[in-house]
Amino acid sequence: MIKTRAHLHIRGKVQGVSFRYYTLQEAQSVGVIGWVRNLWDGRVEALFEGEETAVDHMVQWCHSGPTSAAIDDVDILWEEPTGEFSNFRVRVTASGM
Repeated sequence: MIKTRAHLHIRGKVQGVSFRYYTLQEAQSVGVIGWVRNLWDGRVEALFEGEETAVDHMVQWCHSGPTSAAIDDVDILWEEPTGEFSNFRVRVTASGM
């Protein structure tokens, strides 16, 4: 089983539409660990780690998101998995710089 990690920044109508909580449900349903949070600039940031097929599923899911969202763009950075997480959670909003 091949493990991978994807770090995403999602732009569009992604805040105020329960994007983080739908992401939590989807990630838990496919067994991905990591986190999701709102950013101060209106984007959503997510980090997915797990089996390659499950992480690929989450990356594809983020291109459409829940029906309440409207995705404009998804930036993806593929990274080496670290195994630092034990579950998937919603993190506190990141503050501005």
